[in-house]
Amino acid sequence: MLTAHKIKVFQSLDKKKFRQKYNLFLVEGNKIISELKNSSYKIKEIYSTQPSELSFLNAESHLITERDLKKISFLQTPKDSVAVVEMPKTELLSQQNIQIILDGIQDPGNLGTIIRLCDWFGIEQVICSQDTVDLYNPKVIQSTKGSFARVNVIYTDLEEFLNQDKAVNIGTDMIGENIYQFDFPEKFNLILGNEGNGMRPNVEKLVSKNITIPRFGKNKSTESLNVSMATGIILGQIFSKM
Repeated sequence: MLTAHKIKVFQSLDKKKFRQKYNLFLVEGNKIISELKNSSYKIKEIYSTQPSELSFLNAESHLITERDLKKISFLQTPKDSVAVVEMPKTELLSQQNIQIILDGIQDPGNLGTIIRLCDWFGIEQVICSQDTVDLYNPKVIQSTKGSFARVNVIYTDLEEFLNQDKAVNIGTDMIGENIYQFDFPEKFNLILGNEGNGMRPNVEKLVSKNITIPRFGKNKSTESLNVSMATGIILGQIFSKM
């Protein structure tokens, strides 16, 4: 039953401190919710205008009206269902040939798209600085299109991690080696910096080499590429050689 107390709790989950307090986050839409079927995520409850469509998940489901759905949805145009999901404990995966390292990514859409790209290219782990936008931010979850269920996302001290990890650290910058001529090693960390400031100096000093996407257009006033767009181009180049 969708009580007034539950509505208040669910509405608070757009903020990180309340997601941490209740150890819960929301997933919206039957299509994305169905991606949780074979994942480690535990669905606590589902509130839906069409609960029968998610019966295969074996989760406690509640039939609600569209009016009530709007009360707990973070979308301007709510979809058919909202799942209340427990936040799992995360553990670092070892022996990854390619890892994406995110240093201070702030835009939820960028993080969600990067996770989706990792899922597409088979990259299993993303390592984030502590100040990177939270994975369970509703906008991040929505923009992953369900890929968050298949990519391990870890938040940690990047300097400490990069100092201890044995893989080659490759940075991305406006000045660096041409990605189309660069020979990527067998095992490496690809580091992507903040949208406006790039990598922090303390992270950049741990980089072995920097790579860049060359500009072929003649218009020099074109802005730099969006970080998630750049990630897609770089990963496409990496996997074109495999």
